[in-house]
Amino acid sequence: MAKEGIHPPYHSVVFKDASTGALILTRSTMTSDTKIKLDDGNEYPLILLEITSDSHPFYTGTQRLIDTQGRVDKFKKRYGR
Repeated sequence: MAKEGIHPPYHSVVFKDASTGALILTRSTMTSDTKIKLDDGNEYPLILLEITSDSHPFYTGTQRLIDTQGRVDKFKKRYGR
């Protein structure tokens, strides 16, 4: 017997890469108060991501320095670089 009401709702959402602006429309249980309207005329919850396959060095072949919480500056200050 399957239990009803134990799973969160599964719906369409848009994930946005914060560094490149790339949009990924998929389905997820995640939700957000921020919405985005796409070219298809529908409005979807928008989830911001720091890194996706569009900006990750493994997939792009380029090395970029992404520092969202000051960790790089703290490291340079500590080790004198």
